[in-house]
Amino acid sequence: MTVGSGASGPVDRAREALAADALWRARDILADHVESDRDPEALALLGDVLNRMGDLPRAGAAWFAAGVKGPEVDKAVAAWREQAQDDFAEMWSDLPASVRARPRPPRIEALRERAFAADPTLESGVAAGPSAASGEEATASSARSRAVSPARTGDELPTTHGVEEPDDEGGGSGTDAAQVIAWVLAAVFVVLAVVGAVTVLGWVVPGD
Repeated sequence: MTVGSGASGPVDRAREALAADALWRARDILADHVESDRDPEALALLGDVLNRMGDLPRAGAAWFAAGVKGPEVDKAVAAWREQAQDDFAEMWSDLPASVRARPRPPRIEALRERAFAADPTLESGVAAGPSAASGEEATASSARSRAVSPARTGDELPTTHGVEEPDDEGGGSGTDAAQVIAWVLAAVFVVLAVVGAVTVLGWVVPGD
């Protein structure tokens, strides 16, 4: 799955099909493309094709996935929600696998959270269908890879070393300085004690 590759081949072929008034061919080209490639341009065009074909619910799903805005989009998204009866698990499954995969924009992530809250079995892909299952498995594998990857470990190491090493060095030098100061103060106290004793003896034993 590629994200935002902006592949123009399928989009161009779909536009050629539209120019030939072959809406069904454009729909099939785009639907197949966005299943494996998160291409906002293709998703937006797919929504337009489906809308022209009178399939408002699917147009709403495609436009929602693409992040398209506008009154016509709102109408199609409303039809999508009405068809699904606000079943977020079903709406999540309606999205192409490429859109369900990480990284997900906030609106897609919000739908996913509601879908999984409504139907926890989506985690195993039971209720989401084969395409959703494969998308979730791929994203889970990607997450596991990032968790143990050298890049992630490398991000954590500088923080650990930055805290531990200066503390060790600072602690050693601090201890040496304290010892030197203690010795100096002890010597000063001894000298002052001797001077004080001599002075006191001078007061007690008057000289000739």
